[in-house]
Amino acid sequence: MSLKSERRGIHVDQSELLCKKGCGYYGNPAWQGFCSKCWREEYHKARQKQIQEDWELAERLQREEEEAFASSQSNQGAQSLTFSKFEEKKTNEKTRKVTTVKKFFSASSRVGSKKVPPERVEKIMDQIEKYIMTRLYKYVFCPETTDDEKKDLAIQKRIRALHWVTPQMLCVPVNEEIPEVSDMVVKAITDIIEMDSKRVPRDKLACITKCSKHIFNAIKITKNEPASADDFLPTLIYIVLKGNPPRLQSNIQYITRFCNPSRLMTGEDGYYFTNLCCAVAFIEKLDAQSLNLNQEDFDRYMSGQTSPRKQESESWAPDACLGVKQMYKNLDLLSQLNERQERIMNEAKKLEKDLIDWTDGIAKEVQDIVEKYPLEIKPPNQPLAAIDSENVENDKLPPPLQPQVYAG
Repeated sequence: MSLKSERRGIHVDQSELLCKKGCGYYGNPAWQGFCSKCWREEYHKARQKQIQEDWELAERLQREEEEAFASSQSNQGAQSLTFSKFEEKKTNEKTRKVTTVKKFFSASSRVGSKKVPPERVEKIMDQIEKYIMTRLYKYVFCPETTDDEKKDLAIQKRIRALHWVTPQMLCVPVNEEIPEVSDMVVKAITDIIEMDSKRVPRDKLACITKCSKHIFNAIKITKNEPASADDFLPTLIYIVLKGNPPRLQSNIQYITRFCNPSRLMTGEDGYYFTNLCCAVAFIEKLDAQSLNLNQEDFDRYMSGQTSPRKQESESWAPDACLGVKQMYKNLDLLSQLNERQERIMNEAKKLEKDLIDWTDGIAKEVQDIVEKYPLEIKPPNQPLAAIDSENVENDKLPPPLQPQVYAG
């Protein structure tokens, strides 16, 4: 096994996300790897080629028909006259419609003599897109003329069958035991699921962008460094597998058909959308080699016979002693409890240290205030002596007057 196959990560070169025609814009699997501009050009060429072939076939059939009915000149003359009148009427009707459309747009162009800035044009197109697609959403989203619903059921069933895929198999650099990372993963899943509730293609694209940014933040917190493209795509695949967004294919097709092409060809929205299309394509083609598993284990996981999380407990021989199995099971449980206790003790010590630091901080603040505003304790005031009490401090004062009685 080569060194490249030993790594369970998913690597996609950035050049593979670009248009395969080499124009520099982002491609899309729905456009056979082309960007929207190149896809329209290729489609136009194929369409013109098909029209030319149909025209040559029609001319050949017409010549055969003329040769077959060459004997009846009179009937052929009458039919030719009728056909020429029909063609003339059809041409006049087409010319009238084209003239009406030209008049409409020429009048609007005369009104806006000044050149409109591209930012304003983009904003106007977004508002028009919002109005039109909100009104037509129930008619153009997952129409009956397409197989979008069939694709939705297929990808949903596929994701359900891959519920056993672990982050380690995809080499996802995200540690969900970190509370902040776990919150980011939940927010990313919420955003990718919320995409189905939006009506405007731009809003659906915004949900994909928010989901991708939460993924980048989760990777950054886990690795303590900025995330790379090789880390982002496996994590996005894991988020899609864990969230199983409703009507995923219909939403992707809806964005591809009706979103402003400039948003899908350039910018971060186009980059994130292209990666989502790659993630869905990878899930559809995921096999044992993609996860670096042997075909037997992959088939067992897909059939639900076993799970990677239960492999260690089921790897015993059929004739193994039940007591030994129970003993190792208990040891495994004790090991888990020990790890949990150590984690709780570390958190308790951290809490104790925080409380000590908080107490010391409060005491220091109180001490600073006392030093800044010292407390002065004054002696109590001496109580005043009664007027008729004996004066023991100063004997030189005359004694108080005594009442005298005079005989009448």
